[in-house]
Amino acid sequence: MLSDNNKIFHRKKVLVIFFGCAALLLLLFGRLLYLMIWQADHYSKLATDLHERERSIKAARGRILDCNGVVLADNKTVCTVSVIHNQIKDPEEVIGILCRELDLSEEYVRKRVEKYSSMERIKSNVDKSIGDRIREYDLAGVKVDEDYKRYYPYNDLASKVLGFTGGDNQGIIGLEVIYEEYLQGKAGTILTMTDARGIEVEEAGERRIEPVNGNDLCISIDRNIQTYAAQLAQQACAAKEAEGVSIIVMNPQNGEIIAMVDVPEFNLNDPYALPEGTSENISEQEKQNLLNGIWRNGCINDTYEPGSTFKIITAAAGLEAGVVTPQSSFNCPGFIVVDDRKIRCHKTAGHGSQDFVHAMMNSCNPALITLGLRLGLDSYYEYFEKFGLKTKTGIDLPGEAGTIMHKKEDMGNVELATVSFGQSFQITPIQLVTTVSSIINGGNRVTPHFGVKALDEEGNVVKTFEYPVTEGIVSEKTSETMREILEMVVAEGSGKNGAVAGFRIGGKTATSQTIPRGSGRYIASFIGFAPADDPQVIALAIVDYPKGTYYGGQVAAPIVRQLFENILPYLGIMEYNQ
Repeated sequence: MLSDNNKIFHRKKVLVIFFGCAALLLLLFGRLLYLMIWQADHYSKLATDLHERERSIKAARGRILDCNGVVLADNKTVCTVSVIHNQIKDPEEVIGILCRELDLSEEYVRKRVEKYSSMERIKSNVDKSIGDRIREYDLAGVKVDEDYKRYYPYNDLASKVLGFTGGDNQGIIGLEVIYEEYLQGKAGTILTMTDARGIEVEEAGERRIEPVNGNDLCISIDRNIQTYAAQLAQQACAAKEAEGVSIIVMNPQNGEIIAMVDVPEFNLNDPYALPEGTSENISEQEKQNLLNGIWRNGCINDTYEPGSTFKIITAAAGLEAGVVTPQSSFNCPGFIVVDDRKIRCHKTAGHGSQDFVHAMMNSCNPALITLGLRLGLDSYYEYFEKFGLKTKTGIDLPGEAGTIMHKKEDMGNVELATVSFGQSFQITPIQLVTTVSSIINGGNRVTPHFGVKALDEEGNVVKTFEYPVTEGIVSEKTSETMREILEMVVAEGSGKNGAVAGFRIGGKTATSQTIPRGSGRYIASFIGFAPADDPQVIALAIVDYPKGTYYGGQVAAPIVRQLFENILPYLGIMEYNQ
């Protein structure tokens, strides 16, 4: 028998165990109560997530509209066909129908149908009519979701400006990639409940989180002017058997680009098509290099020697510095000797004695070289930088190239002389247009651009795009003088083939010989603006390596003339009444 002390100890032990168990049960009950009441939403969500399958709903990409609201980039409804392995009841039927309707191999479809995964995509960008037909079969485990594919109504129009999208509907090049933030929208979701085996519970239905469509992008391009400029470029390219023709049309007062053409262009609805005759045996890298060349926009991605159009910049610097006036006298014997270098004028017999206005009208190399030497290296380089030529323009397109210029410490008199008439350095076409605009618009360096504003689905303005302007590039007096000189160049000088009856046109021609010198390959160009006294439009035409006649005044100036003949009345620019 237990002693009294042992009995007391035993009772205490039983009480401790009892109260311990009671406390533990109370703690477990409290925890259960906490989980069931205060954490119910959290665990309910986890359970739902575990049995919920998610499918994405693509958002419609914002359209791209020209300055008149014409749609340049739109969306076309397509379908994405997918399969869910656990829900397929008759794999052979599914494989047979999808192979037939989607024109795919049995091996390709079978591999995806038999793959154990939550969802396997069979094909994207399926024509809607085909997607609807597959949907009508009502195949268990086959999902047909509507999607969007980018569509360009005008095929190759402004292809190197607009750019295109990839398979995921994201921008690849051009405005499509620069304004991705506004165009892309936000995808939605379809949520379906499944049981433990991964099979959808039909009674549970679907939950949808609707997509948010992208914003429309309004740009400064005028579809009519872009179309006409492209026609002129294509005609000139064919007539002169040129390797390419570029045309830029811009408002010099605010930098809005009205048209930008760089032929040959490419079909935006088939951007990966290679030129006819391309070998089928080329490597992927060779193919990509070919495509990069096709997509390249020479107006902003490439540099060239501007030649005599750059004399506008040298002349403006000379007038601004006060080392020349319109009445200043120059003598041209047909060449000029700089240090040990004899640099010829395009007129080998020389222009004789002439004032500065006539030197510009004659596009006289010795006169402009003399002006550059008067300025001196330090002053000339300072103006080169002040005019913004050492920095990029900031245009809203990807891949803008920078100016290729001598370092100041590497320049001597010969380098200064060649730069003065537009050789031995390189700039982009858009840089030339932008810099000349600042010289003729009163001295304001504008930022060339396409983006104007972004609109929501109701047409409300979401964002108005603003761009930097640098004032005081040249004085108003210098700007006025340059407009008068360049009007004389067109009216009576080397740019007369750019004249338009009834309108005051200013401009400058150029004929640049490419490196190596003596190769017989030239770039002909002409830059013109109107009206000469109050410029509202500026245009640059560049013809790369024309066959036969290659002078800018005979090859490029007529392109701008024809362009202006048609677009000046269209833009509401009135004829000049003398």
